[in-house]
Amino acid sequence: MDKIFHKEVTIQVGQAGLGGELFIPPDAKAIIVFSHGSGSSRFSTRNQQVAAYLRERNFGTLLLDLLTPEEDNQYQNRFNIELLTKRLKGATEWLERVPAAKNCRIGYFGASTGAASALQAAAGLEQVGAVVSRGGRPDLASLNALKAVKAPVLCIVGSLDTEVLELNKQALKELRCHKELVVVDGATHLFEERGKLDEVAKLASAWFEAYLKPVSITK
Repeated sequence: MDKIFHKEVTIQVGQAGLGGELFIPPDAKAIIVFSHGSGSSRFSTRNQQVAAYLRERNFGTLLLDLLTPEEDNQYQNRFNIELLTKRLKGATEWLERVPAAKNCRIGYFGASTGAASALQAAAGLEQVGAVVSRGGRPDLASLNALKAVKAPVLCIVGSLDTEVLELNKQALKELRCHKELVVVDGATHLFEERGKLDEVAKLASAWFEAYLKPVSITK
């Protein structure tokens, strides 16, 4: 593939058609699937910024909506981790069937409640090679799922996001995989302070670089 693959997609998972945006740079080694948080979508400016940084470093990205617009209008769906997990797993399996994604590793980038669904999906999908959580709620994942995750997990939390920071510490105690917590000094929950989201993008990129090595291509 000698040019970037960029396509607006609709991913069918059960009865739901989920809107998404798939970028795959030339010679991409891995594709990062974004699991958005409560009330967010594939148009999230924060996740779009992180995704753009990753693409500059030759990662593919899949930003998608885990809920349809009608479902998102029902507030409780945003915290339905089981539903979000089912959708994320379905989107991952769809991605593996895309010819342009052949031989690419898969990683997850989860934010807020999306981090819980990313961990639960990773617990059931061995092909997920790394997970990064930004201001996430890993505590909302089931205890069994946390203990079953094998992929390396990085949790990034702002130092001023004290409640979420404590919840992350508690959840990380349950993870049995390789794990790390990075606290970004002076950042609040959304990392809106100057330069803080850039720090998140750099940390995420380094984590994926370390743990999403290229797959061996069989001839």
